[in-house]
Amino acid sequence: MAAWSTTSSDGVRPAQDIGSPDVLRTMTAMTLPRFDARLALTLLVAGTFFMENLDATVITTSLPAMARDFGVAPEHLSIGVSAYLLALTVFIPISGWAAERFGERRIFASAIAVFTVASLLCAMSGSLWSFTAARVLQGIGGAMMVPVGRLVVLRDTPKEGIVKAIAILTWPALTAPVLGPPLGGWISTHWSWHWIFLLNIPLGLIALIAALKLVRNSDAPRQPFDTRGFVLSGLGFALCMTGIELASRNDLPGWWWPCALLAGIALLVLCARHLRHTPHPLFNLDPLRIATFRVTAVGGSLFRTAIFSAPFLLPLMLQVGFGYSALESGTLLLWLFAGNLAMKPGTTWIMQRFGFRTVLVANGLLVVAGFAACGLLGAETPRALVIALLFVTGMSRSMQFTALNTIGFADLPPAQLRDANTLLSVVQQMNAGMGIALGALALSLAQLLRGTTDAIAQAGDFHLAFWMMAGLALLAIVDALRLPADAGAGVLARRGA
Repeated sequence: MAAWSTTSSDGVRPAQDIGSPDVLRTMTAMTLPRFDARLALTLLVAGTFFMENLDATVITTSLPAMARDFGVAPEHLSIGVSAYLLALTVFIPISGWAAERFGERRIFASAIAVFTVASLLCAMSGSLWSFTAARVLQGIGGAMMVPVGRLVVLRDTPKEGIVKAIAILTWPALTAPVLGPPLGGWISTHWSWHWIFLLNIPLGLIALIAALKLVRNSDAPRQPFDTRGFVLSGLGFALCMTGIELASRNDLPGWWWPCALLAGIALLVLCARHLRHTPHPLFNLDPLRIATFRVTAVGGSLFRTAIFSAPFLLPLMLQVGFGYSALESGTLLLWLFAGNLAMKPGTTWIMQRFGFRTVLVANGLLVVAGFAACGLLGAETPRALVIALLFVTGMSRSMQFTALNTIGFADLPPAQLRDANTLLSVVQQMNAGMGIALGALALSLAQLLRGTTDAIAQAGDFHLAFWMMAGLALLAIVDALRLPADAGAGVLARRGA
């Protein structure tokens, strides 16, 4: 058998058998790429995030076809969207406790299984109520899947890898709301609305197998369940979400939404007092004392709310205000998605080069300018100019999302990671609902101010609504201005640091 000779420091070393185990291991390491389990886990969690976010919007363009099969009016199908979002919001707060009590691996894998089975039940539904029940079950699975998945990734990622991990985990929240409506419409038109949910089954099975192989449990201490905290937080978040949604409805009494919203806020205040004083809270509020996390939770909420209004306002403006077809508007929105993807390779370098505060302020102003520019578009605007604006807007959205999500975890001690993750998951879920509701509310207010309440919304109404969202995004920058210049430097490899 051939021999492989190596030379030691003295210039002479006996030849080694090329078939020996040590040599084979060395040669294998030289020729085969190393499997990056941490990257694989991050991609797995990002994939489940995409599934959860996509299912929140993908059925919106399929509601007429589903209504025909169920024998109900299309507007009644909105309960399927609302039930899913409410289940997510209500059950997210217990995700951190469940992960510690039963293990991250078991909860994450079980959540994927529940989400997948619920998708099958959605496809098999023959009535509105069976569909709504399946959507609630799907929302419960998503509520466990998303925050527990992110907790697992952040727990296993060193400080220097957080920027890259968050960049990967951010793209589902940006792309799914944009891709959902046109994808749902295409599937309903060319196949059947049932396939919207059936496609989740093979994806869910693959994710389940990967989760069982990649996710491990931590050694976190088990705590008793905070029943009172769960009831107060669940009812509070649910009533707040309900009030926000009712605020954009014109077919219901006007006093419903403030009553629901005020009741929800009152319950959340009681919940906060309870969480502050109970020895074993459902989740702790201490992360809000950390400036970098508070920027993500407070100022970031204003930014995310403004951003999530875009997938609602843009298609309506293009179709109702400018007379575009549904296909044309859906195709144009894909340029937002293209901008999101194009920005991803540069987000890490930009944050490391300029720091979080500079990025959040300067790029935040670009986001504001994007909203204002959308308020200047018209039916006669050249298509190339619209595409360029949407592409650049997608890039700035992606940068701001990644910077906000990353700085939120930059200064957290490991003991507060679970609570911060739960808080941020709830806040982000509410921001998604608030974005759509406030977008609709801004449009209604614009019609009221312009005196077009009795007619179909005009292009000028949409322009004014976009300028309102630009003002909201501008308010989000105030928090970032108060940060120190070196905020979040612990996760950045900045030059000269």
